[in-house]
Amino acid sequence: MNKQQKIIIAVMALIGLLLAAWMLLPRRAAAPAPAPAPAEAEHGEHREARPEQVTLDDAQIKAAGVTLALAAPADIGVAITLPGEIRFNEDRTAHVVPKLAGVVTSVLAELGQNVRQGQVLAVIASSGLSEQRSELLSAERRLALASTTYEREHRLWQDKISAEQDYLQARQALSEAEIAVRNARQKLSAIGAGVGAGAGAGAGAGAAAGAQLNRLELRAPFDGVVMEKHLALGEAVKEDAAVFTISDLSNVWAEIAVPPKDLALVRVGETVVVKASAFDAQASGKITYVGSLLGEQTRTAKARVALANPERAWRPGLFVSVDVLSGRAAAAVAVAADAIQTVDDKPVVFVKVAGGFRAQPVVAGRSDGRLTEIVKGLAAGAQYAAAGSFVLKAELGKDGAEHAH
Repeated sequence: MNKQQKIIIAVMALIGLLLAAWMLLPRRAAAPAPAPAPAEAEHGEHREARPEQVTLDDAQIKAAGVTLALAAPADIGVAITLPGEIRFNEDRTAHVVPKLAGVVTSVLAELGQNVRQGQVLAVIASSGLSEQRSELLSAERRLALASTTYEREHRLWQDKISAEQDYLQARQALSEAEIAVRNARQKLSAIGAGVGAGAGAGAGAGAAAGAQLNRLELRAPFDGVVMEKHLALGEAVKEDAAVFTISDLSNVWAEIAVPPKDLALVRVGETVVVKASAFDAQASGKITYVGSLLGEQTRTAKARVALANPERAWRPGLFVSVDVLSGRAAAAVAVAADAIQTVDDKPVVFVKVAGGFRAQPVVAGRSDGRLTEIVKGLAAGAQYAAAGSFVLKAELGKDGAEHAH
């Protein structure tokens, strides 16, 4: 390698070093830029922090409906929780059957429809009903004839024109005709039909009534909801087919499974609290029945709670838990159950402080729905918001949002 080549190589190396230095200098200058990060992090922490105090004066507290109370020792009801399920009230559930075979000519009620007592659900054409109504109409005509004959024979016997035997025979025929009419009417009444139900009123209905003698109307036995429907237009139904199931959902049963060890605590007449498993709802009811036998498979006894259901929120098939009071226990510190709120997924009690309230984190213990035991976080004698604490929670959320902004 001669001297000229060495010079060329040295120049090229120098140019490469200069280019590398030029490319690296901007990056090194920009590297210190993230230095303000701690301030931003500090600002972020400051922005996410929530205020723990709600500022309210006495007038605002009164206007918000917040009631104060003192945390104090108390006796709290201890309850056992049993699994259960909402069932139909079997005393108010009926299977509608035709009682006579026939063919469906009209269906007037649909599944899930609310029906009133006596409302027509469906109409069936039944030859058996036609025969029974014909029997009644014939019996009524024989009764009319027997009545006329009796009156005539009675007058003739009083006038000494006919023998007493003829009068007695007419009276006997009248009595038998009356019995036949009563028997025919009671047959129709037993199947929920009558000569006036689609067949006209009485024997004078004539040919117009004759066309409707086979009309069997199926009616709702009480107010309720159509829970099942098993017939269609033109379908032939048997006399014992359950074509409709009607249930009154204004009152349902909560059926609970009671293990043997808890049977002594579950007594008829006791008031219990029923809680829904799928949503936040609870209601009180009374135990109306406790089974005397244990199930062969479950080894538990069945108990039943009558539950008012005016809004129909308790639907049959819904799983529930039932709290049964088993006794009372002393708690060193207890507050009203409604006083406990959840803030940042933690239970808190709003304690009265100068200028407002402070959200005090607590550890809750047993509760009977009225009082809740405080295991940790609150001392006896502390003044807290017993009612209206949800207003304070809302104010705390508003303050947190404004602070973050």
